[in-house]
Amino acid sequence: MVASRTLRWEGCCNVRDLGGLPLEDGGETEYGVVVRADDISLLSEDGRGAMSDYGVTRIVDLRHEDPPYESSVEVVRSSLFDAPSILEVDELLLDVDDPIAWRSRNYLFFLERFPANFAGAVSNIAEATGGAALVHCAGGIDRTGLVCALILRVAGVEIETIALDYELSATGWEPAMQPWIEKAPDVAERRKRQLLSVISAQAMHDVLVELEREHGSARGYLADAGVEDDALDRLRARLRG
Repeated sequence: MVASRTLRWEGCCNVRDLGGLPLEDGGETEYGVVVRADDISLLSEDGRGAMSDYGVTRIVDLRHEDPPYESSVEVVRSSLFDAPSILEVDELLLDVDDPIAWRSRNYLFFLERFPANFAGAVSNIAEATGGAALVHCAGGIDRTGLVCALILRVAGVEIETIALDYELSATGWEPAMQPWIEKAPDVAERRKRQLLSVISAQAMHDVLVELEREHGSARGYLADAGVEDDALDRLRARLRG
């Protein structure tokens, strides 16, 4: 993984291209096909210019809680889940104190509860046939991390490599984590933020292993969820070059 994968766009701290990752059968993923990011509505004017210059032609916004934003680039809203489901999984995991187990169980809950939403997000990314598709949520870690992990598995990137790429998000967010935890309004939220502050490759590794144990492959999961074979083939081909 090379430093050039990381994109410095003013206003965001967690932007990188999915290119440059080794494929299981040799070669590496193509640059300029899919970019992952945190909340690009916070980009400065210079940041928006950098995004445009990079060749982004479609933005897939995975958020559910924030209003739309103005953009010169096409924006497709593709929410993965909602506030009630977040509250539900928080309750289910109250007795889980290990941050890796907490996050992996959290992710598996959403993957099994909302397969059609994940399918919709991947389909929306696959439809960006010219230029780069950019996928983002608020932090570019959880929702974005899951969607990108599925895409990279479809392309033929090993689970271990995907997990390490996921963990790279910790670098951009590290300076802001402790102040964010300290601003928690109550004990329960502080506990949750402490768990969320641990961004570990092992959590994503465990999620993908379990998902593929249940569904055979990430592609199988997405196909069962409703992504057309043509869309998966097109996305795989573009990422493989």
